[in-house]
Amino acid sequence: MTQLVKVQNFVVSSDGFGAGEDQTLERPFGHADPGTMFAWAGATASWPNRTDPGGTRGLDDYLTRDFAHNIGAEIMGANKFSPHRGPWENHDWQGWWGDEPPFHTPVFVLTHHERPSFTLSDTTFHFVNGDPAGVLELAKEAARGKDVRIGGGATTIRAFLDADLIDTLHVAVSPVELGHGVPLWKSPDELLDRFHLDVVPSSSGVTHHLFWRK
Repeated sequence: MTQLVKVQNFVVSSDGFGAGEDQTLERPFGHADPGTMFAWAGATASWPNRTDPGGTRGLDDYLTRDFAHNIGAEIMGANKFSPHRGPWENHDWQGWWGDEPPFHTPVFVLTHHERPSFTLSDTTFHFVNGDPAGVLELAKEAARGKDVRIGGGATTIRAFLDADLIDTLHVAVSPVELGHGVPLWKSPDELLDRFHLDVVPSSSGVTHHLFWRK
């Protein structure tokens, strides 16, 4: 089977921003409220952090449940791992993801400032300084035939899109306007030269954009 390079469940505002500005340790999404932007996923029965029974079913739940299906490795930008800019000052701090990160695969963190790899539970973080194509080759090898997820943020996804390395994208457009921030697009129509697109509204208020390569 073909190894796919995928974007899954990536959320943008109605004006195309994947995160706000002024990111800090306490506010990973800057001035954006992730609780609002990701409310559609958090309400589903399959949300992995759910502590109470119940939750919604339907398309939102299917996409949430499908997040880990056949994923063998993830690539993320440095600021999905940490708000720190510049050289790493504290190797003891191991990112936002806690002792049980949700990835369960090797994760390749794009950074100009490499640091030693480390493992938390069943997730190993590798810190690599390279171009998208080179890092993707490392991730594909680590994935051992499974798919590779480009996890974000928006700048990282754009880099892989611009290098024409992504096969499928699922972008959930939240009915929230940020005004400014880190853009994924001005319009999803920007991708229609290379991708087919289905647009599916959900009762939760988000609109799911499903792209696949032509």
